[in-house]
Amino acid sequence: MKKKQFETEVIHGGYNTEDYHDSLVPPLFQTSTFTFSNAKQGERRFAGEEEGFIYSRLGNPTVKILEERLAILEGAEKALAFGSGMAAVSAVLFSLVKSGDHILCSKGVYGCTFGLLQLMEEKFNIQHDFSLMETEENVQNALRPNTACIYIETPINPTMKLVDLQMVAKVAREKGIPVVVDNTFCSPYLQKPIELGCDVVIHSATKYICGHGDVVAGLVAGSEDFLNKVARTTQKDIGGIISPFDAWLLLRGLKTLPVRMDRHCENAEKLAKALAAHPAVEQVIYPGDPSNQDYHIAVKQMRKPGGLISFTIKGSKEDAQTFMDRLKLIKIAVSLGDAETLIQHPATMTHSVVPKDDRTEMGISDTMLRLSVGLEAWEDIWQDLKQGLDKA
Repeated sequence: MKKKQFETEVIHGGYNTEDYHDSLVPPLFQTSTFTFSNAKQGERRFAGEEEGFIYSRLGNPTVKILEERLAILEGAEKALAFGSGMAAVSAVLFSLVKSGDHILCSKGVYGCTFGLLQLMEEKFNIQHDFSLMETEENVQNALRPNTACIYIETPINPTMKLVDLQMVAKVAREKGIPVVVDNTFCSPYLQKPIELGCDVVIHSATKYICGHGDVVAGLVAGSEDFLNKVARTTQKDIGGIISPFDAWLLLRGLKTLPVRMDRHCENAEKLAKALAAHPAVEQVIYPGDPSNQDYHIAVKQMRKPGGLISFTIKGSKEDAQTFMDRLKLIKIAVSLGDAETLIQHPATMTHSVVPKDDRTEMGISDTMLRLSVGLEAWEDIWQDLKQGLDKA
């Protein structure tokens, strides 16, 4: 059968109604455990000799549908679901590295990922470095003999810096080093790292995949061999699993992902232009801006530039916070990808755990704000931003 388009797979992928009593919507299996027909069947399932469900920490039918759908959307062999984005990040990193290893990271990561890297260094002697990864030589020079993986965000949170995934994957492949990509800002609709040569994709599914601000979850996609290892070890034994109900909500959210992403991107493009023209705005950082130094990468590897804009305003940290307090429609909140437009101050919120010198090195200033553009009419979002900026 001809391969289906993305917009079709987000609705139908990984689910056959005939397997579930012809239910149009995937059923919610809200159960902790599963019964066996007899003791021997239980023995076979625990021994791995017979397929079937045992306990929802080890697998659940609703969760399985979500995992199969995400694997299809990312072009991966397999996917796993977790209770949060950070549960997904930690499970992947703990599965790839051991004491004494080194992780090479993009120049900037989510604040909690930064905190996890610090913890791994302090407790387990797993070191890390940050690199701009602008050229092959850049990447090669940053690698060490003990580099166990390369970890990338693109766009980077919150500086919106882009990394050429094909270029990094080429260098990594020559060295036999796996490349892990946090694809949260793009969703599989806008960017597919595995098709670009990377090995593992991570999502905070809390964001665009959910899209409604009512779930905390994480997803990982990659090869069957690697994710079978993750499932048998860090997922099973550390136990950062997703609940069946949250998996059911993500399946619901996924159905509208392409429609939502198109609107997020459409609104963001218009707002980026309007912000750049306002005299109170110092700089707008948006991948879809042709004057952005990474615009060529956005055109190369992203379907559209995304729904996030970072910008700096003239003045001080206090000026930035005062501007936020003037907003009425736009909500002050961390997270992103919701129907509502959200704004946050990275230096004191999502990246407050990062020491000031490191934040500055990453390009996160005290006057930087991150705007997650929602699904409202862009004119109403702009009216709110403008009234706040006009008083600056």
